[in-house]
Amino acid sequence: MIALRVLASLTGAVIVGATLMSAVRSFVLPRGDATVLTRAVFLTTRTLFNARMRLSRSYEERDRIMALFAPISLLIVPFVWLVFVGGGYTLVYWGFSRPSWWHALEDSGSSLFTLGNAPVHGKPAVLLSFTEAGLGLALLALLISFLPSMYSAFQRRETNVTLLEVRAGNPPSVLNMMTRYQRIHGLGKLDELWGEWEEWFADIEESHTTFGAMAFFRSPRSDRSWITAAGAVLDAASFASSSLQEHSPTAETCVRAGYVALRGIADFFGITYDSDPAPDDPISVSREEFDELWDALAAIGVPLKPDRDAAWQSFAGWRVNYDEPLLAIAALVMAPEAPWSSDRGRTFVRPRLQFRHRRLSRPPHE
Repeated sequence: MIALRVLASLTGAVIVGATLMSAVRSFVLPRGDATVLTRAVFLTTRTLFNARMRLSRSYEERDRIMALFAPISLLIVPFVWLVFVGGGYTLVYWGFSRPSWWHALEDSGSSLFTLGNAPVHGKPAVLLSFTEAGLGLALLALLISFLPSMYSAFQRRETNVTLLEVRAGNPPSVLNMMTRYQRIHGLGKLDELWGEWEEWFADIEESHTTFGAMAFFRSPRSDRSWITAAGAVLDAASFASSSLQEHSPTAETCVRAGYVALRGIADFFGITYDSDPAPDDPISVSREEFDELWDALAAIGVPLKPDRDAAWQSFAGWRVNYDEPLLAIAALVMAPEAPWSSDRGRTFVRPRLQFRHRRLSRPPHE
């Protein structure tokens, strides 16, 4: 019996320690390091939401359902932490001093929620109650302090997404962006846009891998999405670099920042992709779609390079670096339909439970 109680105490201590490390790695560690426990909560909640969405008849209804997915999951996470901490301390209390499981559970619950309705006796039990009460308050305070940082990042993300509608329409597209800049601003102003979105890509890579739930927070309007906006900007920058007569190094750095960000987010969610694609690997955008865009822009006087075939090869060489992550993330977050991204028909990607370390990709082929 003594050996069983010792084993229970050790098991409880391991459970409490693992839960605490899960909280630290999920919300304190400033890098993308999701844990099995946090991923399990989100995957289980997503399964329930998917079951509910099967009864939906329209995208708008599914969007309203999915808008609750990330907030509810975030609220469930600390509850699960408290359950594991309470269960772990129950094992420790029973192993140290309590004669029955119920008394150990009562001591643990009273200490965890600082109720004080179950007086503890003995120095070891008193010390345990102090540590459990402090840990319970710390876990709740951690979530509360985490939310302002996350919503601040959300606001920064959505500002650029909203402004993009003015420049690229809704849903955003390369054709709309190039047409509006040609007629209103002048294509020379595109460099300012590429610079703004290069910073935006750096921001979302940091925020969406540090706070994984950020990827699932939906835009205030159902027809907007951060991932379709990212795809439109990347395609426009790839087209500008490959097809416009005036060379734009800023467009190229924007594309590089974009595919690095999307690959980092894909790595965080365990999405597989080719990290070193060949320049002639197939992409989801067809040559016919590229030619339609080319003809439409040529018709309004956009200065294009004389060699269309070379421009297509260059565009495909840029697109291949972010094609797979873009489509997979769009499916993962259930983005609204937009040209050349969420309309490609990629099926839902189920993230892995285990954390995958970020890979170091080779330079792209462009």
